[in-house]
Amino acid sequence: MILKPDYNLKSLFDIDIEALRQKGVEALLFDLDSTVMASGAGVYCKKVYSWLCELKKDFKIAVVSNNTNEKYLDNIRRQSCFDVIGNAKKPATKVTLDYLNSIEVKPENTVVIGDRPLTDIMLGKKLGAATILVDSITCDTEHKIVRFVRALERLVIRR
Repeated sequence: MILKPDYNLKSLFDIDIEALRQKGVEALLFDLDSTVMASGAGVYCKKVYSWLCELKKDFKIAVVSNNTNEKYLDNIRRQSCFDVIGNAKKPATKVTLDYLNSIEVKPENTVVIGDRPLTDIMLGKKLGAATILVDSITCDTEHKIVRFVRALERLVIRR
């Protein structure tokens, strides 16, 4: 199924980085809002940012977002130690494929990580990349309706 992730984890920190290294993964592409930072926050929490920068020792790291607000994205870029791509139009693959070509990494050596099956996971599947679905970084504080929608999405991928 195109929406079923290869891995379905609670947190970014549950990702088995060593296993990815051993599989020959070269690039990790992360969604932005609700995956590596709270939606609309415009800043990383220190723990996540330090972890992402540490990953740069072994992988090419990028944030790939559907966000189109250039002012917001420029703010994120200024504070990032890795590439930040906006207006990705996920699950369409063109922007992400162009980026992978620019860094000379094949999709099959890439992992797409995000909190949404309909955008992040579908993008990875369409690329031929491995996929990791994680819960929202702010799952404990999200509004009930948002949690309800996320629960519905996850019901779909269990089939």
